[in-house]
Amino acid sequence: MVTVLEIYQLLPKTNCKICGESTCMAFSVSLLGRKRKISECTPILEVNFKKQKEKLEALLLPSAGAEETGMIVHPELCTGCGNCVVACPVDVANDPKGAAIGCAPTNDKVIFRVVDGKVVASNIKECRRFGKNRVLCYACIDPCPTGAIEFV
Repeated sequence: MVTVLEIYQLLPKTNCKICGESTCMAFSVSLLGRKRKISECTPILEVNFKKQKEKLEALLLPSAGAEETGMIVHPELCTGCGNCVVACPVDVANDPKGAAIGCAPTNDKVIFRVVDGKVVASNIKECRRFGKNRVLCYACIDPCPTGAIEFV
């Protein structure tokens, strides 16, 4: 997982405030949280920072497809085992007669479901990692045998 310090080390460190943040460190935090884009740092767009910009883009690329919660489901790693569907406490609470007992979900309130042999995340705003009362839940990650689900 990428850290704020790794991002900061690649920035120009001018603290110019053009991006709207008070410091380059604050901009790093915003980049990691996907609240800002690299292009909002105008100094890094200059030719003399080209290599740092390329490294920064490569560093942040894995999180580009993340949901609002920071969740990424890697379909190329997913075997469709459904462990995450059964382990997700939100799925269990929302669908006790389907997902909670290892069957296919019986309603649309669940976060995870297996579609065409791959896990698909939906209703992402129901995830315990979303919103102001978020919880650092790993229930879907821990039972995944291939590491197909991650949070960035």
